[in-house]
Amino acid sequence: MSAEKIISEWKKGQFKPVYWLEGDEPYFIDQVVNYAEHHILNESEAGFNLTVFYGRDADWASIVNACRRYPMFAERQVVLLKEAQQMRDVEKLEAYIDNPQPTTIFVVSYKEKKVDARTKFAKALKQKGEMLTTKKMYDNQLPDWVNQMVQRHQLGITQKALLLLVDHIGNDLSRLQNEVEKIAVNLNGRKEITEEDIETFVGISKEFNVFELQDAVVKKDLPKAIRIIKYFEANPKAAPIQMILPALYNFFSKVFMVFALPSKDERSVAAGLGVNPFFAKDYLTASRNYDFRGTEKVLLLLHAYNLRSIGIDDAGTSDADLLKELLVKMMMN
Repeated sequence: MSAEKIISEWKKGQFKPVYWLEGDEPYFIDQVVNYAEHHILNESEAGFNLTVFYGRDADWASIVNACRRYPMFAERQVVLLKEAQQMRDVEKLEAYIDNPQPTTIFVVSYKEKKVDARTKFAKALKQKGEMLTTKKMYDNQLPDWVNQMVQRHQLGITQKALLLLVDHIGNDLSRLQNEVEKIAVNLNGRKEITEEDIETFVGISKEFNVFELQDAVVKKDLPKAIRIIKYFEANPKAAPIQMILPALYNFFSKVFMVFALPSKDERSVAAGLGVNPFFAKDYLTASRNYDFRGTEKVLLLLHAYNLRSIGIDDAGTSDADLLKELLVKMMMN
């Protein structure tokens, strides 16, 4: 069951006695926990019927005792166990989960881990409660996810602004949400987020960023690429080399895959690479500008310069000089 589905059922007054929230993506876990803490009970009910434990400090007996209590002046009580992955003997909750109190809503946040599905504990969770297992969102899913979030604010966003935001922040969903909400507050009645808004409120240069550098590399526009590198040199926090090299390697790895695809139209390439259709033309352009052997050479160069960037086979060349040297060799095919 998804976080959205769980919260939707809660809004309808449909509750199960146990909710186990696990996995690699904390954003959805935090959504459910936050709703349980602040919205299931009203303010007067929460004073008597909301109990919060933290895994590092909690013991299983105290949690079970809290869950076994009856609610006071309310139909139900809520017991939250946050950071359960830090709790010792968490499996000892199995006896309670196997026979939960029907007037208690027990919500467990178990981040960055999953219970072993083969254990009795996991089987009890599946039989008696509701499990939410989260995983990190793939990069190609981020633009659509952010776009949907923007639409929930009854706003639009330009394609370039969307790509700037996603490319700079990556799959930190909580930060993406925070940035969109911050921009929305500052639009002063406008209904579309532009790249100028990203530059002003998020602090990402619309001209000097990894996305624009990649665009210059794809088009073999060396002067533009060097200008961007010089900006990065003057503003080291804008795009460190440890961000640039993996981004380029990921991009050219997908370009390499293009040569194996049976069809080279944009829709087929997007489907074959598992990317947003908007990006397909960039991969096709790169495949034409670099060809098969050129792309293979680029990947080898990126690997070699990644090693040099961490001091292997390099006597201390600056990051900017490494990037300039790399880009010249990449584009001189």
